[in-house]
Amino acid sequence: MIPDLIAHATRLSDRELLDQIECLAQREREATAALIAHLAVIDERRLYLSEGFSCLFTYCRQVLHYSEHAAYNRMEVARAVRKYPVILELLGDGSLSLTAVRLLAPELTPANHLDVLRAARHLGKREVAELLARLRPQPAVPSRIRQLPTRTASLVFDPPPNAEGAGEHPLGPDAPTLQIRPPAKPVVVPLSPKRYKVQFTATKETHDLLRRAQDLLRHQIPNGDEGEVIARALKVLVSRLEEEKIAATDRPRARVATDARSRHIPAEVKRQVWARDGGRCAFVADSGRRCTEQGFLEFHHAEPHGVGGKATVDNIELRCHSHNGYEANAYYGPTQIEPEFRTVRKLGL
Repeated sequence: MIPDLIAHATRLSDRELLDQIECLAQREREATAALIAHLAVIDERRLYLSEGFSCLFTYCRQVLHYSEHAAYNRMEVARAVRKYPVILELLGDGSLSLTAVRLLAPELTPANHLDVLRAARHLGKREVAELLARLRPQPAVPSRIRQLPTRTASLVFDPPPNAEGAGEHPLGPDAPTLQIRPPAKPVVVPLSPKRYKVQFTATKETHDLLRRAQDLLRHQIPNGDEGEVIARALKVLVSRLEEEKIAATDRPRARVATDARSRHIPAEVKRQVWARDGGRCAFVADSGRRCTEQGFLEFHHAEPHGVGGKATVDNIELRCHSHNGYEANAYYGPTQIEPEFRTVRKLGL
């Protein structure tokens, strides 16, 4: 298919090629506006829940196959369109981009949205940022001197004066120039199937705790490898959290009888349900798709507690917060519940 498209474009005259590219760009903008309109209605009806997804973002990622950044942009713009439908017209004619709308959305109000959207027409990302600064002025940054990360500066030699675009350096052609690089954003990059590069910015307290842990572990980890130290610390943290949240233990105590009318879920039931459901939302859509959410999990009564459902392994299942609410609505009737996934885990986006 793609080679055929290239062959078709190659056969066009220069004028035909330029005319068609403008037509295709307009069709793309119109298709984007139509897609956002559909996403807005899907979000309003929360149809992603019945399809086995905890949020619109996950639906866009797994069904529509958008990247994290593209999914986040479209989700935020769809929610802005629900409040201000005029955005669709501006997207369709190319006056605004998805990125511009996403940046402007938090500042839009019923009183100002027409003026703000009109002012943002055909602006680039940097110009939109300047518009936002006028809408929401920030206080001046205080003067200060602080220690920079060790790898934020480097000496770089300018090209010699006869190189293209180079000028005469006041200290001579071989004088180095100091370049300051901004601190890196948190990074998680796979290096091989079982190894990752993890990079983040730590506070002094975190740094000191890491150094203290290295010192205390010198007999077990002589080289003080930070990765292994952090891995051990995380194992302790996860173990403690599992003990708190799902009653995980190597030495379970005998089960204590509880009142059948109680909403309390016994520790043994929590352990068995968590193991059975694999620490993941167990909601399954009519299509057979199971929700993939592993965060914001709750213990859900398949037969609601309010109608006599008991806290047994057979009646308790894991649900993410969204699907727990969805099934409550399905059983008791709709309530005024807003989408829970208000802010995406931004992943650096």
